[in-house]
Amino acid sequence: MNNYHLCAMNCHYRFYQLESFFRCASRLGFKHVEIWTAPQHFFMDYQQYEDPDKLIGLAEKFNVRISCICPEQTNPKPNNIAIKDKEGQKRVLRYFKNAIDVSKTVGANKVVITSGWAFYDEDVKTAKDRSIAMLKEISNYAASKDVYLAMEALQKGESTIANTSLDLKEIIKEVGNNHLKVCLDLGAMAGANETIEDYFRVFHEDIIHCHFVDGNPTGHLAWGDGSRDMEEDLKVFDIFSYSGFLSLESANDRYFQEPFAADKKTMTIYKNIKKGKSKCASIS
Repeated sequence: MNNYHLCAMNCHYRFYQLESFFRCASRLGFKHVEIWTAPQHFFMDYQQYEDPDKLIGLAEKFNVRISCICPEQTNPKPNNIAIKDKEGQKRVLRYFKNAIDVSKTVGANKVVITSGWAFYDEDVKTAKDRSIAMLKEISNYAASKDVYLAMEALQKGESTIANTSLDLKEIIKEVGNNHLKVCLDLGAMAGANETIEDYFRVFHEDIIHCHFVDGNPTGHLAWGDGSRDMEEDLKVFDIFSYSGFLSLESANDRYFQEPFAADKKTMTIYKNIKKGKSKCASIS
């Protein structure tokens, strides 16, 4: 089995200071982190962003690498890639350019992105066309900085534009930029009744990132709290020679008080699998 790089994420550390997240990630044995740009941790909007030295300093202090930037971009956040009004489109483009600049500066060189979302009372194709037009502009800027975009599907309750691997494939083909790749989100995948195999058969080596979560079948859960089998999932990643990161997007309010406990549970299961122990080995 490959030695995959697990990435800790700060989504469920939102009631803790960012330094606490880095400290916990390091103590639990994570060598990589993905930064969700929540304003209480790292402020970024279309006009400005905090000094990236803040992130670089914490990464150096705790001996971890920042491997991906995940900007806020789903409803009700204002940074909707399929936004309708013209002034809003200018703001959204500047926002994602800022995310790309931050990613480049901290050495991550990867940004998670989505299709954006449509209003329920408008034609979905019209919104999809707006999404494609925006993604073309963002991808062009990313290419100019040699930063890759990893696009994930969203669940039906989040967006009607791109819910399946085939939806993503259609959009990526229309955008036509080699710097627009794929983030396999296991929650969105399960919500669309798809499998890891389905995604790899569609995208092959264009899957460059993964939001690696347990679920019932969805739920952004820590591993061991849902019905997925980590060992079996890792075997599938092995079969398709995946070489990207497995990022723990445990964005569920059940973990807000003790986010480190969720990450410890996942890390323990992972280490037991790597050691050849039973996935049911006790977690302490």
